[in-house]
Amino acid sequence: MEFRRITNLPPYVFTIIDQLKVAGRRAGDDIIDLGFGNPDLPSPDITVEKVQEASANPRNHRYSSSRGIPKLREAMAGYYDHRFGVKLDPDTQIINTIGAKEGLSHLMWTLLQPGDAVLVPTPSYPIHRYAAIFAGAEVREMPMSTDIDFFDVMRERWEYSWPKPRVIVLSFPHNPTGACVDLDFMAQAVEFARENDVLLVHDNAYAELGFDGYKPPSILQVDGATDVAVELYSMTKSFSMAGWRVAFMLGNAEVVAALTKIKSYLDYGAFQPIQIAATVTLNEAQDHPEIVQKIYQSRRDTLCNGLERIGWPIDPPKGTMFAWAPIPEPYKHMGSVEFCSKLVTEAKVATSPGVGFGPGGEGNVRFALIENEQRINQAIRQIRDALPDLVAPTED
Repeated sequence: MEFRRITNLPPYVFTIIDQLKVAGRRAGDDIIDLGFGNPDLPSPDITVEKVQEASANPRNHRYSSSRGIPKLREAMAGYYDHRFGVKLDPDTQIINTIGAKEGLSHLMWTLLQPGDAVLVPTPSYPIHRYAAIFAGAEVREMPMSTDIDFFDVMRERWEYSWPKPRVIVLSFPHNPTGACVDLDFMAQAVEFARENDVLLVHDNAYAELGFDGYKPPSILQVDGATDVAVELYSMTKSFSMAGWRVAFMLGNAEVVAALTKIKSYLDYGAFQPIQIAATVTLNEAQDHPEIVQKIYQSRRDTLCNGLERIGWPIDPPKGTMFAWAPIPEPYKHMGSVEFCSKLVTEAKVATSPGVGFGPGGEGNVRFALIENEQRINQAIRQIRDALPDLVAPTED
């Protein structure tokens, strides 16, 4: 039988490393997992307490609202006002989604069809590319790295694309490269979108994870952005709520209405006690993102300092919960899948192959900061032993 939408999908390369990780653990190996970006930090106490309380109420066992209960959308509006100084109408400019991946995927269904084109960074988080592919659209790639003027790249790729892309997907701080932008870039992007009748979709998954004083901006902070842009905000990293699947799409009211319409055919929203707990969290645990940020910054410093110490220097990212590392020169010929396979089988450290984030990711490895400092230091020692050709810097 032919499965129309998945027949041409490439193998999900992350499963190769995952299978090696599982096999190692079954054999009794202590695999340090720095691969899958699955946050290990617990959700706020108040979140857990409120979902327990709300779950005990039979009235919350019924269908909910696919767009999110009113108080949840009001809480999200309040949080954006508090965090970014952005005022949004919770009735027309905010919709709750069952995680950012669900929101982005169904949004692309509303925006794109066969014959349309979309601009997506490469490398990128896989759903940024495949959500458009599932909708039948053609993907045009924009090379992403930390050492280029990304606005110039975006403008050039749009100008040389045919058909003209009607959607541009952005995500800063960027997964997997850690590239960051300032509000001036967002203003340039908004003006470009206005001039060229294109919609900007900004995945703001790491809104609270900026380091060394860097505060990631929201594209909605730009005057007039809601005319040409929507933004996805997830509680996964900021509030340590990965498994809860609580996210939002905010911004252009017409686009929000379109997503609301298609979701009304597809789901009845998240389990209502989760929505209630998320509401309380946004209102009463606004200090949690700062706690999370400090933990990830400490882990970033431990990883980057440790890698430099053993002869694998990388640029510390200014944001996200990841570190993007070019494969060391003595091992570059292996490619990212073979190299990551070597790390998990010989160093007992799981990482993510760069090619899994698209062709632009080959030659790199992504580390996820999902283990504590002690475990990260242990991983550094094991990587050093498994990669004898690394040349550690000599002391003066």
